[in-house]
Amino acid sequence: MRGRTAWATAGGATALVLTLATAAHAEGRGDIRVVKTVVNGGGNVIVGTAKTIRYPIDITIKDDSGVKGLTDLSTFNKTNAYTFATWDGDSTCTKKSATTSVCRAMMTIDPTWIADSDDIDTNKVAGIWQVNATVKANDGDYWISDHIAEYKVKRAAQLTTVIAPEKAVKGAQVTVSGKLSRANWEDRKYHGFTGQQVKLQFKKKGAAHYSTVKTVTTGDAGKLTTKVTVTSAGRWRWYFPGTTTTSLKVSTGDTLDLK
Repeated sequence: MRGRTAWATAGGATALVLTLATAAHAEGRGDIRVVKTVVNGGGNVIVGTAKTIRYPIDITIKDDSGVKGLTDLSTFNKTNAYTFATWDGDSTCTKKSATTSVCRAMMTIDPTWIADSDDIDTNKVAGIWQVNATVKANDGDYWISDHIAEYKVKRAAQLTTVIAPEKAVKGAQVTVSGKLSRANWEDRKYHGFTGQQVKLQFKKKGAAHYSTVKTVTTGDAGKLTTKVTVTSAGRWRWYFPGTTTTSLKVSTGDTLDLK
């Protein structure tokens, strides 16, 4: 069993909340069950260095007497059992039928708390997370459900594109550069992300979509640079597909004009 810590705000003050990861199980009393769980609408949770993130966990619950609600909810990294997401204990349940309700709990992640939430490099908490919940029915039935959903909590990425020169004749070569960086939750700054494959994409002037021209690997400090031959005016951008722990990111396009 591994301890997990997370900061929470209670009564206007900051309090340290300690939770424990228990062995996987699903037990309780009666016929109440969790039949579906959706986290953040099915999307990843992307966390940067400053903005507080709030995201929903929607749990569909069924019991022959009807659903009373959630009595416990936790979410944490599947591998190391650490978390920095907090739940204030409130939830809202929407009745879908006499036996089924969808209960929503809102989770909060404040980047200013992350570094103090554990005793490891907090960046290692990025990745695949799981959800546990205890649910209760109107007739007193309850069910303790571990591992009812998985989702990804990722470090936010930043990506830039610069064309030099910004005007050139057909057949000339121009340099497309940029930088890929990602949030470091320990110091709340963005650092270059090296050794990552990033796609260089081009959209011809008047076209509707970008097309991939080549793939470039980031160097020291996440820097990108390559040369391309000018065939027409248009916009160039970098596209990073993301990883299990780092978000997808598309840079703002930079325009190349013909002389």
